[in-house]
Amino acid sequence: MTLTHSTQRRRAAFRRLLIGPILAGALAVVALPACSTGDGERLLVYSGRSKELIGPLLTRFAEESGVKIDVKYGDSADLALTIDEEGDRTKVDVFISQSPGATAYLDEKDRLTKLPDAVTDLVPEEDRAADGNWVGLTGRVRVLVYNKELVSADELPTSVFDLTAPAYEGRVGVAPTNGSFQDFVTAARHDVGDDQMAGWLDGMAANESPTFPNNVAIVEAVAAGDLEMGLVNHYYIAQAKIEDPDTPAEVHYFPEGDPGSLLLVTAAGRVKASEQTDDAEQLIEFLLSKRSQEYFATETQEYPLIEGVEPDEGIPPLEEINATRIDLDELGGGLPKTQELIEESGLGS
Repeated sequence: MTLTHSTQRRRAAFRRLLIGPILAGALAVVALPACSTGDGERLLVYSGRSKELIGPLLTRFAEESGVKIDVKYGDSADLALTIDEEGDRTKVDVFISQSPGATAYLDEKDRLTKLPDAVTDLVPEEDRAADGNWVGLTGRVRVLVYNKELVSADELPTSVFDLTAPAYEGRVGVAPTNGSFQDFVTAARHDVGDDQMAGWLDGMAANESPTFPNNVAIVEAVAAGDLEMGLVNHYYIAQAKIEDPDTPAEVHYFPEGDPGSLLLVTAAGRVKASEQTDDAEQLIEFLLSKRSQEYFATETQEYPLIEGVEPDEGIPPLEEINATRIDLDELGGGLPKTQELIEESGLGS
């Protein structure tokens, strides 16, 4: 497909600012084995979750179900935009996103179709699309990571909005091109309004908050003592402590109702143009099975969303930390304005 110059510019801007760094040209299709030896069509999955995180589950599904799968890994925004541009011509059957914003974007563009109630009802109502077109797979909570050797308890903020104060100048790292950060900004805009969030972004920029490409880089900098604090997702610190129990990186949860403690979900949906309805729905249901949810809990330290599966040892239950929940459907339509505000603040530069 030949893209016009305007479309190319739109794609470049979308990738750079909407969710995260571009992986264009670095995407690869991975064929997974299956028990079946027939010549039936393969299920094509676009995954914004990395091969390391979700690949073992997809391989298990292929082997146990006999469904042949091809997986294309990449940035969630880039994959979502590709599906949207291909429209009815797309060959993609299932979209798996690292953040709800990219999935909600596709739903807003009418590129997803309703999943069976038996699948969506597996998770709480607030963790799935109201129209049933996508469903959450795992939960992750926004937190402040801090180095306990550099930050005392009385220096920790009571709200994410405190971080623009002079006391935090140059001390709090952010990842403005990261999907989770942008979903947080979009959610906060719905809560407090565009003016207050624009002011917060401007304040973070004026405070010369260090910027990073992703959450991992922030946690590594905090653990190394190169950065005092940073806004990330909870599981990065849990994983860091598994690798090094002596790491000085600690988690600070904001109080209930504060956008800084937002609960986000990874998500999956069946692409509307897909003709492999049964296999696509079977895969999504498999990812919400007890075994798969236990895998997410113990291997990625994320929150399982189905009943009967507990978070990994050391991860506090959601009801204990009182994570903030919002209508995740709002994230798709709100992201373009979020990217505009981040760019205008200077954080995205």
